[in-house]
Amino acid sequence: MARTSNIFARVEPEVKEQAEQVLEQLGIPMSSAVSMFLKQVVLQRGIPFEMKLPKDTPPSYSSLTKEQFNAEIEKGMLDIEAGRTYPMKSVEEEMKRDYGL
Repeated sequence: MARTSNIFARVEPEVKEQAEQVLEQLGIPMSSAVSMFLKQVVLQRGIPFEMKLPKDTPPSYSSLTKEQFNAEIEKGMLDIEAGRTYPMKSVEEEMKRDYGL
């Protein structure tokens, strides 16, 4: 058996639990998943997945002045009147994809 080394990492409890649930369904122990990740880092000479900031972030209510908020609402109302609407399911999918929400 190959020699091993210990790694200690701090992660949020919820993230750890969610990862454990997924890995359990896959039949992969957490230590094997970490090892697979590190092997991919070595093979790809970097993080083995794309890491980037979202293109845009939706405006948050707290960052808008009253005038900006009213202008955003007005734009939305004009879109509705013009028929520029989207099914909620496609909006949810787009927000998950673009903003991780």
